[in-house]
Order: sequence, then C-alpha cells, then structure tokens
Amino acid sequence: MMSASVLRESPVESLPQPYLLFLGDTTEPSYAKTAFGLRDWAGDRVVGEWSCGATVTTGLPRLSPKEARARGARSLVIGVANSGGIIYDAWIPSLLEALEAGLDIVSGMHMRLADTPQLKAAAARLGRRLIDIRTPPTDIPIGSGHRRSGKRLLTVGTDCALGKKYTALALARAFVARGVDADFRATGQTGILIAGSGMPMDAVVADFEAGAAELLSPAAAAQHWDVIEGQGSLFHPAYAAVTLGLLHGSQPDVFVVCHEPGREFVLGHEEFALPSIEETIDMTVRLGRRTNPAIRCAGVSLNTGNLDEAVALALLASESKRLGLPVADPRLVDACLA
Repeated sequence: MMSASVLRESPVESLPQPYLLFLGDTTEPSYAKTAFGLRDWAGDRVVGEWSCGATVTTGLPRLSPKEARARGARSLVIGVANSGGIIYDAWIPSLLEALEAGLDIVSGMHMRLADTPQLKAAAARLGRRLIDIRTPPTDIPIGSGHRRSGKRLLTVGTDCALGKKYTALALARAFVARGVDADFRATGQTGILIAGSGMPMDAVVADFEAGAAELLSPAAAAQHWDVIEGQGSLFHPAYAAVTLGLLHGSQPDVFVVCHEPGREFVLGHEEFALPSIEETIDMTVRLGRRTNPAIRCAGVSLNTGNLDEAVALALLASESKRLGLPVADPRLVDACLA
C-alpha cells in the first residue's frame, strides 16, 4: 500500500515552468477549463496562450512557441479537457512546432503523448520531454470504508465543468485565511497542475476509485480539513462512476453543491436534463451516508460568471432564501466549519 507521503512527492512539482497554454481548436469554453484554471490560479507560471483555430481565449498574450520560449517558457501545456481526453490529429503540427521551438509538452489528456509516433520521434530527436500527468500511482488499494481522523469537504456538482475545482480552491484559501489547518486535494489534471500533487481520479480503474480517494485524503489531525476537488456528477450518464467512488472514498463530513444557473442540459449530452440542486443534495446525502452517516450539505456555490454583478447578487440572495442554505458568500465558509 502506498503511503500518503509518497503520494505527496509528486513529479508534477518539478514540471518545466513557466507554461505556454495550448487551446487547440476548441470552440466550447467549458472544454478549455485547464487553461482557464491555470490562468486564474497559477497565473505567475503562465506566459501566454497559443492555438490552432480555437475561438476560445483566456485573454492572455497570444504567443507562438518561439516567442514564448524567448520570454522564458519551458513547456507547452495542453489547456484542453475535452470529452474522452483526445489529442486530435489537427493539433499535431502545432505540438511539433512547440518541440522544435525548444518546449517540452505537458498533457493531462487520457491519450498519452508518446502514443503519437510523430511526437515521440520528434521528442527523441530534439531531446524534449513528453510529460503525461494523468497517470495514477501504482499499487492503489481497494477502498476500506473505514472512518479516518480529520475533517473532509467535497465539492459536488449538478454537472461537469461548472466550478467544483474553483470552489474547492476558494474554500481552502478561505479556511487558511481564517487560521484553519487545511489543504486543497486535487483530483483532476488542472488541479494537479495548480497544486503540484493529487490523484487523477478519472484515470483510476473503477475498482480502486474509493481506495484512491482514501489515499488522497489520509488520516489527519482532528481539526485538519482536506478540501477535496469534486469530479463529474452523480447524474452524469458517462462520468457518474468516478463521482461515486470519490464520494465513498473521501467520506466527506461536508459537501458543497456547485451549479451553473441557466444550464439546462448535461454538458455534451443534451438528451439529459440537468438535475436540480435539491435532487443533487438528496442523492449525495443518500449515497454518501454509506461511508459517513453524518454527511451534510453546507451550502451551494453558483457559477455566476456569465451574469451581471447586480443580477448575480440578487440570485445568490434569492436562492439562499429558497433553499435555506448559504449560497456562495462568506456565510458558506461559516456553514462548512460549523
């Protein structure tokens, strides 16, 4: 069984930085969440962006690999998290250009960089590295279901790509600001790049999901909080399995529901309607009680990035009144720590 100390000594901490963010030919902003996450939470490690026809932009300087290298960039990070984690053929010329310019390539996709013959050959010829971070550690145990010391918070969602990572990062930061001993626990490629360690939950074999979550958040001091980044949704037709394994293994004392107002259908699966916040709370409590009978919902985090400030504030107030829960304001931190 791998110890927690081994898990924390992640090779991600030594990734070649700073980064140039690659957006490929992405047209759906939700699929560029890795780029946006690095821009917002690790901006001091990013020099700009580059793409090959993307209509999505982070707003950072647009730089060619050669220009980025001249500004000190050491690697190109694929800033896309598309359905299936595919490296498209249309991206290969751009990735080869990055290697030729002297950049290593970092990827959090399911598809391995070295599985593309052109990239493997070019990297070998040029002495460049192809770094896949969506690789779980070996010897993950199966879940035990045993309760562990310490406190845990998990962000859960009505869907994918709507703020679970941002909410967990913000709550972990707020906990620390209040003098609470807390750590952010990353479970996806973007979070791992930001935190420097973590567990790529959606790359873990299903039988070991709960064990991986236990490994990510081991026994800790009684007042220590692990703030765990959620994945997927219990209602997602493709990704519910990783969500359930993470829920059972993390055994959260508290969960926060993340939701994007106005989203009506599951991302990439428009034949499925999005569940309500109330349905998500109910399902999370019912399934979460299997490994933590005391699980509770502390509140709701709404992704209001597409709303005007006045509209967003009014919505937060009205939803808080309707649900009887704190909704994305300082009271949410109080409710988590209560």
